[in-house]
Amino acid sequence: MHRIFLLIALILTQSGNAQPPSNLTTDLLEHTDRVFLDGYLTTLSLPETRTAIERYQVPAIRNAKPCLGWVMNNETPNTVQTAYRILMASSWEKLIKDEADVWDSRKTESNNSIAVRYDGRALEPSTVYYWKVKTWDNHGQESVFSPIKSFITASKLDGKTATYPLQITDEYPVQLLQDTKTRTFVDFGRAAFGKLKLTLSSKTGTDTVIVHLGEHSNGSKVDRKPGGTIRYAVYKLPLMAGQHTYTIKFRPDPRNTLPKGNESGVDPVLMPGYIGEVYPFRYCELENYSGKVKDQDVVRQSVHYPFNDNAATFYSSDSVLNKVWELCKYSIKATSFLGVYVDGDRERIPYEADALINQMGHYYTDREFSMARHSNEYLIYNATWPTEWNLQTLIMAWADYMHTGNRQSITKCYDDLRAKTLMALKEENGLISSRTGKLSPEFYKSIHFKGKNFRDIVDWPQTGIVGAEKQEPGESDGYVMTTYNTVVNAYHYEALQLMSRIAGVLGNIADQQLYRAEAEKVKKQFNALLLNVKTGIYKDGIDTEHSSLHANMFPMAFGMVPEKNRQAVSDFIKSRKMACSVYGSHFLLEAIYNANDAAYGLELLASTMERSWYNMIRVGSTVTLEAWDNKYKPNQDWNHAWGAAPAHLIPRRFFGIEPIEPGFSKVRIRPQPAGVKEAAIKVPTIRGDITALFTNQPGESFLLEVNLPANTTGEIWLPLTGKKSKLLLDGKERQFKKHGAFAIINAGSGKHSLIIKNAGR
Repeated sequence: MHRIFLLIALILTQSGNAQPPSNLTTDLLEHTDRVFLDGYLTTLSLPETRTAIERYQVPAIRNAKPCLGWVMNNETPNTVQTAYRILMASSWEKLIKDEADVWDSRKTESNNSIAVRYDGRALEPSTVYYWKVKTWDNHGQESVFSPIKSFITASKLDGKTATYPLQITDEYPVQLLQDTKTRTFVDFGRAAFGKLKLTLSSKTGTDTVIVHLGEHSNGSKVDRKPGGTIRYAVYKLPLMAGQHTYTIKFRPDPRNTLPKGNESGVDPVLMPGYIGEVYPFRYCELENYSGKVKDQDVVRQSVHYPFNDNAATFYSSDSVLNKVWELCKYSIKATSFLGVYVDGDRERIPYEADALINQMGHYYTDREFSMARHSNEYLIYNATWPTEWNLQTLIMAWADYMHTGNRQSITKCYDDLRAKTLMALKEENGLISSRTGKLSPEFYKSIHFKGKNFRDIVDWPQTGIVGAEKQEPGESDGYVMTTYNTVVNAYHYEALQLMSRIAGVLGNIADQQLYRAEAEKVKKQFNALLLNVKTGIYKDGIDTEHSSLHANMFPMAFGMVPEKNRQAVSDFIKSRKMACSVYGSHFLLEAIYNANDAAYGLELLASTMERSWYNMIRVGSTVTLEAWDNKYKPNQDWNHAWGAAPAHLIPRRFFGIEPIEPGFSKVRIRPQPAGVKEAAIKVPTIRGDITALFTNQPGESFLLEVNLPANTTGEIWLPLTGKKSKLLLDGKERQFKKHGAFAIINAGSGKHSLIIKNAGR
């Protein structure tokens, strides 16, 4: 429990007043003044920075008119930015003297602090620029200028999303065991994609060391036959006379480095030349080496996208929930080794379903937005074969806008997003189908599909071993594929809804009205044709009476279920338990929390059953699996971020923190704690950190402490503690709006203490 009180102390002692803006971003990149030499973060002097684009890997800005952002640091309650001034110059020396020879925005009346479009002359390629910003707020306070931030423009300003180079972190063993004179076993504590560097000695230069690497161990030995695609590799390392440092050159795996010619027509993403090939491993074993091995002699060079391990924290009184959170948080970092979201090590190919879950988890574990945007834009132009997954690009595009408040991507990709609604597959009954002869070359071109056998998926794998909590093989709960697929059309409805919102944001009123009307038509026909009037739940399709978990959890997740059917659908979902894959569980938990069944949501998140996240830990993995267990997918990877849904479900659904206005200008905090007594969290957002903690005494009281960043407001939902409840905000009793089992009250930025008590029966 001491950890939760340390977090409480951290939250309550944060202070500050009218400090300069910080965390300056250019096109969503905060660390534009970093350079990387062979993957290692390097600090350079200013003269060196000017030539860095030729000599180093740099996060280069690719827009001639980039968007600028910052975090306000005034913690006076209810602080809102009223104006800003940006100065940009061609040199540090000029900017120090406030000489803005590139752009001076002057004092601009605006509350925008996250996506201010540069409005000076077009920037030049391969050039270093320097900028700083100051703000004014509604309390009449003017900040000083921020520290200066530099950035480099790319050699070609093509408007693409800027990303960071990959980073290498040297990691040392957490356990090193020399159990014989010639064998050493090394455990790095967690698996990672990386390289291996060894410092070894030989008196004669005739020794050959056998190096074993793997993700799984049998006691103090690397598992030589781990099964499936759990990784194991062995290398022979001839030693030279004397002491030398060796880096193992990993063999490329044909499964993830050669052109695939697969159903999607998409090739694997390759490691960049400045990094070289990597391999996922936790354990290392040295055979035939009799020298003394020290910790510093065995180095794993872990490769990942830049990641702040301290950006997000979570701790609760439920130990299983804590372990699940840590597993999933680390999985987001560990699987970022290519700089784009991929499906895992077996294929190293981006898929929309993997990217969606990865994206949401990334938002809640680090203040980083570029990899998500880059991945979705990659997938828009490199579509994969499942029908539903193409529709997911709308979900990802809208999530990008809501979490960044930045319109660049939805503006640039607008026409492609319209095609991704799949309205071209619409039939006379108002639903869409991939089976009615409309999969023409023109359609494929419109959605950028270059493969073959475009078809519905529902869940994956679709066949396989029958396991606990389900009676049907595969992970689709016996789903019956028909011409008009319930899951596909639920996705279609959600895509239309989001396309309408995107059109509205961009001021295209005609499209906004069109897609809103189309969404309503789909919802009407969906419920007319797919709801079973006898059972009150959804069928898998028009031409079947079978009802699966999937046919019901997706409509519930997307808000399609009529009020009169909500209880029946919710009860059915609960009766099927975890009869879906780790991918499907993302939407299952969305459906459960939409049905306000917090107790069942917690039961699944903190489950220790075979089909649970805890089981991934129990079988020995430190990165989320592709499936619940090896027996459900014998060729599964042990490094699949689509298994990491709790990375966002715990903060978004259990703690209830999510944006309800773009860029977190307004945030909803709606805890659904069920039986958890205490919890504390830090969520990184584009506007700054949100911290919160609660103490829960069901039926008696619920205490919530929150700290909202400046330029943000909160809509706070507190679970009612009885038929008569009274609410205190910062020590004063306040009126509240009641909605179901919640009390709702609004609050401005800063620290707030809210308590709702049972005032009697």
